[in-house]
Amino acid sequence: MKNLFKHLIGGAVLLASSIASAAPFPDRPIELIIPYPPGGTADAVGRPLAAGMQKRLGVPVVVQYKGGASGAIATQYVARAAPNGYTVIMVLAAHAINPSLYPNLPYDAVKDFTPISMVAKLPLVLYTNPKFGPKTIPEFIRYAKDHPGDLSVGSAGNGNTSHLALELFSNMAGVKLMHVPYKGGGPSIIAAMGGEVDAVFAGPDSLHLAQAGKLHVMAVTSPKRLALTADTPTIQESGLKDYEVQGWYGLLAPAGTPDDAVAVLNKAVADTLADPQFTQVVEGLGYIPSPSSPVGFMDYIKQEMARWAQVVKKANIKIE
Repeated sequence: MKNLFKHLIGGAVLLASSIASAAPFPDRPIELIIPYPPGGTADAVGRPLAAGMQKRLGVPVVVQYKGGASGAIATQYVARAAPNGYTVIMVLAAHAINPSLYPNLPYDAVKDFTPISMVAKLPLVLYTNPKFGPKTIPEFIRYAKDHPGDLSVGSAGNGNTSHLALELFSNMAGVKLMHVPYKGGGPSIIAAMGGEVDAVFAGPDSLHLAQAGKLHVMAVTSPKRLALTADTPTIQESGLKDYEVQGWYGLLAPAGTPDDAVAVLNKAVADTLADPQFTQVVEGLGYIPSPSSPVGFMDYIKQEMARWAQVVKKANIKIE
């Protein structure tokens, strides 16, 4: 009888353990890492995304900020996290740019991660000082050719998407522009408003300054016009065929994350991006919700890495 009791207890323990291990994903909070301080563009889309995913997954999705080293600190943290679906990171375009700028990154941008989904894209806008003569892209290019190296364009910093946007523009238009890097998008916008630089590539969050007459909106960097400034042409339609630069945001998990967890997370992202409550918030800030399959997102990252590697090499961009 005693042995029978032991067997029954042992069987119950094994059964309980089996049930616990087979608990559907997720059954505890998920950590969503944002690799920059609070208040940035990643935060603006990351927080409503976390709220939407939490609603659909039924567990807390906790936003954690780990800024530093252009996102590398947070990215390394996630690369080394347990591959169980409970730690994910919102990567930005810098994830595909950094390998060309920092050859000794402590992680592999492709091999060390499992893709979940693209989340959103954020086009840039080419603003100019209102007193700057050229008002269209053809006039801008003509002026740059007539004044090689004199037309100054600000950016949010060396290696930033706004910097690469002007380098790609230079390459495709066959002009030489004077790059003036600043420590962030805010200072670069202030410089353009004050005439310290002639132009700046920056986000659509500065469109209100153009409406107030403090900037001129010349063109947008997306393939299609933005609803926020529908009268503004794209750089493509203004003469530079195939020109496209967009900031982007997407979710990655550590390499080896189970397929079933990835599928659950991907669906939660897709359902959130289709929610009118989410789209109303982010589209008003200029973001374009852009759901994708996991494979499609990783393919996009690889394409971006190859594209920006060529631009960085040609422009000989160095990060001190």
